[in-house]
Amino acid sequence: MAEPPSPSTNQTSTSTSSSSSSSNTAITDLNMDSLVHCTSYLNLRDISNLAMSCSYLRRVAYSDPIWLRFSRERWSEQISSSFPQASGVREAYLARHTALNQFKFIDPLVADSYKEAQPFNHLFLDKNDIIFSQGSSVHMMRIDSFLGGRPSLSRLFDHNATITCIRLFPLAETSLFRRETQRNDNVLVTSSCDHSIRLWWKGTCQRCFRGHNGPITTLSDKLLGDGSGKIFASGGVDATVRLWSLSSTGKRGQQALKATLYGHDKAIVSMSVAGHKSSLLVSISKYSKVRVWDTTTASSAVRSSCCVGVTSVPGAPVGMKCHESLVYVATGSSVVAIDLRTMQKVFTAAIHRGELFSFEALPSKSLICTGGTDRAMLWDIRRSSEPMTVLDGHTGAVTQLHMDPYKIVTGGVEDSYVHVWETDTGVQTNSLFCGSPDASSSSPGCSAMAVNGCRIVTASYRELLGLVRYRDFTNATCLVSSDLREHGSKFWGPQSYSDTDESDG
Repeated sequence: MAEPPSPSTNQTSTSTSSSSSSSNTAITDLNMDSLVHCTSYLNLRDISNLAMSCSYLRRVAYSDPIWLRFSRERWSEQISSSFPQASGVREAYLARHTALNQFKFIDPLVADSYKEAQPFNHLFLDKNDIIFSQGSSVHMMRIDSFLGGRPSLSRLFDHNATITCIRLFPLAETSLFRRETQRNDNVLVTSSCDHSIRLWWKGTCQRCFRGHNGPITTLSDKLLGDGSGKIFASGGVDATVRLWSLSSTGKRGQQALKATLYGHDKAIVSMSVAGHKSSLLVSISKYSKVRVWDTTTASSAVRSSCCVGVTSVPGAPVGMKCHESLVYVATGSSVVAIDLRTMQKVFTAAIHRGELFSFEALPSKSLICTGGTDRAMLWDIRRSSEPMTVLDGHTGAVTQLHMDPYKIVTGGVEDSYVHVWETDTGVQTNSLFCGSPDASSSSPGCSAMAVNGCRIVTASYRELLGLVRYRDFTNATCLVSSDLREHGSKFWGPQSYSDTDESDG
């Protein structure tokens, strides 16, 4: 007769069985309330990923308690409790998020800062900073200090001629500073007619790059290359493209110039990094000759053989944007798409009526917007023979144009308002006044504009005064009346202001 198993054998068997049983437990075996509780440790992106995993977890991710938490975290409980609840909390959250991004409110936080009466050449909205240039100086305003009534303006005076281009590059993509520095910061890069490029961080010039034989006209819109050895490009009146290393040491940027690329015979107007290959740089010159450079082969000090494609487009260049293997080039009165692999025109994306003054593309939605003499036009590039809609009601040329998945913002130096439109439909959602509250009918138009999510900054100037106006719609609650939108009214006029004014000199 076989002996009965010993107690230790039973314990081992029980332990193995228990372990086997626990290893077969899946997350979907938990009830919904338990899973909802677990999501308190997840952010919005995590919840979105959870919803895409399976139908059961999608029901969890769409449940009301989760979206009530997000609403209260992002907006006050008083605001979130007033959401329209007819379609559920998640739908109400998304509706409010969309409406805020489309500026569909009349009560944003508004603050003014008065500046010198000079043209605003560039304007950026970067996290907690407003950055703009006037003449040869760059100005940086800390938004939290500005709104708190404390001194907030820093002036960067190192250039001695007009600023021609400003870029913000992620510090994390460079090897400039030690790893313990704040890797979420951006470094500021400026070019000037004084033949120099300067790199700034925390309000101080860290590098000065020299090499061009004339004014520098433009900088690449992104860093080139992979890994920590990334470079950026500059183009100038001397018709050269120059590549610069961001890992060079020394304040003067010694040995930073990696290559000089020859081939253009006129001043470089614009440059963009290819979407499908980060080592490819696309440049366009004054008379719309387009060249593509493979910067991985530009290892010597002077190189022209790294040009891997050339084509020409009729008309004066207005703008350029790369997406995947295509580059959209706006020149004269049209926008064409060129395949960077063959340098052949693939299609004409838009044919504007009259001269183009501005251009933006949103290839992920197959949309292009063009600014003309007194109107903007929205195009679906899948059917470009006629515009999808006309964005009308402007005064003068549309020289300022922003486009993102939620909204289009248009303005110009002759128009006292910037106008906001839904990206998908072209329906107008708001008009924002750019002048002073006491301005007359001859109020200046928008000379520069920057948009970031629910925030917008406009800059205008006239004979005696420059004005930077900051608006934040994040906690706005009062919707623009649909009746007003239908009648095309101006929603922000001089009579409707309760701004916080601040003069920083």
